[in-house]
Amino acid sequence: MASALTDKLSHLVKEMRGQARITESNVQAMLREVRMALLEADVALPVVRDFIARVKDKALGQEVMGSLSPGQALVGIVSRELAATMGQGVSDINLAAQPPAVILMAGLQGAGKTTTTAKLAKHLIEKRKKKVLTVSGDVYRPAAIEQLKVVTQQAGAEWFPSAADQKPVDIARAALDYARKHFFDVLLVDTAGRLAIDEALMKEIKELHAALNPVETLFVVDAMQGQDAVNTAKAFKDALPLTGIILTKTDGDSRGGAALSVRQITGAPIKFSGTSEKLDGLEVFDAERHAGRILGMGDIVALVEQVTAGVDVAAAQKLAAKIKSGDGFDLSDFLSQLQQMKSMGGLSSLLDKLPAQMAAKAGQVDMDRAEKDIKRKEGIIQSMTPLERRKPELIKATRKRRIAAGSGVQVQEVNRLLKEFEQMQGMMKKMRGSGMMKMMKRMGGMKGMPKF
Repeated sequence: MASALTDKLSHLVKEMRGQARITESNVQAMLREVRMALLEADVALPVVRDFIARVKDKALGQEVMGSLSPGQALVGIVSRELAATMGQGVSDINLAAQPPAVILMAGLQGAGKTTTTAKLAKHLIEKRKKKVLTVSGDVYRPAAIEQLKVVTQQAGAEWFPSAADQKPVDIARAALDYARKHFFDVLLVDTAGRLAIDEALMKEIKELHAALNPVETLFVVDAMQGQDAVNTAKAFKDALPLTGIILTKTDGDSRGGAALSVRQITGAPIKFSGTSEKLDGLEVFDAERHAGRILGMGDIVALVEQVTAGVDVAAAQKLAAKIKSGDGFDLSDFLSQLQQMKSMGGLSSLLDKLPAQMAAKAGQVDMDRAEKDIKRKEGIIQSMTPLERRKPELIKATRKRRIAAGSGVQVQEVNRLLKEFEQMQGMMKKMRGSGMMKMMKRMGGMKGMPKF
């Protein structure tokens, strides 16, 4: 959806250049393109009709202000209405209840409920400083309980055991009792899913809801589901008083379609979006920022947040002080920089949040190859001794062969890394008197790194 809508709107902006105002004829051409892009993304037809009607009503006869062209003004209207369709602003998780606040996770099998439960646990621990307990009520899928146990431990939360021979309602009541006695702030209940909606699933989740009286009932939906997401949303809305939506797999090609449909069908706000398979790949949903991504405007705020969260400030300050004092930039420092890049989610994750034009330019670099290159460099440096990292000039032929064998690469790749390191070391020496911006510009020309 994102690329199709971006391409169509970019084309219209160029076509409408020079026109003085938005008219019936030029708005119809634009809306036809937008309608096709939305339908191709499997946005529900009633949602498309309502959206197009609102855009048309706001666009017709609007004067073009300042330096904006009619095409740019139309894109602005589309952006605002996209944000309005997905819900204005940010809707955070509600924990205003006598502890433990119970959060019930609902959705079909395959939507990513279990992983999302752990992601939410991690978010609540790190961002809200809560003590979190998770429990699985999925007694039909043998691996589900064990999966929740594993991802809960990775998230840093506590897991309450359950078994396939227990009833989901009994499991939930026992977990709630345990959470109360051990002073947990939040209880996350992962429920069973099905491949399709059925009466047994709905009856079971209604019973769970009645027994737990959750403060939040979150509908987890796969953003790549398209039109099917609407039917699922209707069924869960009829069965449960949904309080929020979590979109998973929004890093897929069709992101946006489900966000537009599900919000309008259920009336529940989208609270989070899953941006990767990693446990930290959960973002608080912001409709305006998501609309910007759909329209190819990027999400610079999310990019800054991701970089800030991934940067080890203490390590960066230590490196800056080391360079300023005149101490040499060594291979351990180089390794630290590579690991910082990984902790930020990698190049492809950062690229995803750039505006379309910048992303297209950066996309000329083979990201998969660049990611693998970073991993190889990391492996090569880790195969060196601490002395070799401090004094790379000691690394001659015999040592190079040993390092290459230890990291599973050819000697030529060890030579390449050492050459790149020498270039970076030279830049660090010059940086002492030239300032950070000059260094960053030089870094843009480094071999193997994408230039934006």
